[in-house]
Amino acid sequence: MSCTIRVVTYNVHKCVGMDRRKDPARIADVLRNLQADVIALQEVIADSSGEPEANQPAFIASLLPNYSVCFGEARKHLGAPYGNAVLSRLPVAGSQAYDLTRDGRERRGCLRVDVDCGEQLLHVFNVHLGTSFFERRHQGRKLISTDVLKSAELKYPSIVVGDFNEWTRGLASRLMSTHFKSVEARPHLKRRKTYPGVLPLLNLDHFYFDERLELVSAELVRTKLAKIASDHLPIVAEFAIS
Repeated sequence: MSCTIRVVTYNVHKCVGMDRRKDPARIADVLRNLQADVIALQEVIADSSGEPEANQPAFIASLLPNYSVCFGEARKHLGAPYGNAVLSRLPVAGSQAYDLTRDGRERRGCLRVDVDCGEQLLHVFNVHLGTSFFERRHQGRKLISTDVLKSAELKYPSIVVGDFNEWTRGLASRLMSTHFKSVEARPHLKRRKTYPGVLPLLNLDHFYFDERLELVSAELVRTKLAKIASDHLPIVAEFAIS
């Protein structure tokens, strides 16, 4: 038997759009029609001390019924937790945050969430790499190491998504492509540039998956709202799990 799962990756830029307006409800509007089972968000603020909108992943999930939230803090932003989040409407069996920080650079992280697809689990890794060339080389090696993606404790298929921040094909992208299949490879995704949102020029956001998964479809979301809601465009992909 096999089942399908729809996964989205989306750097929401603290929910600040191309019009410089902070609006997490607008991000939820972009996501609503995608009907994703799992949503990986980068650059979210999870401030639980103020208005509901300040806890962005929880607020977005509240507008998309039946999603649970896992959050992985990378650092503080104006005193509030900031990092990656995964929203799932499938049961979550566990989660783990990994520190990908290179000494002397801004703190960066990876969040793994294990979702229950019925017959087995699926490991979903949500990644946000740094902006420095040498920083990303360090982080790419760390990702592929036995500490993270090659860990002996990982028994199930894996999907790795997120903002890799590589303006050109760097070491992190090459390492990932060596060990995983890529959604960005033609003919799966005809349009691949995700940044900036209104007129995308760069392919920063990526989708990798292991050979135990079959890619059914993939789409770069370029709706009118998506072009303005964040400085990145979301990618949605559907997989068959044997």
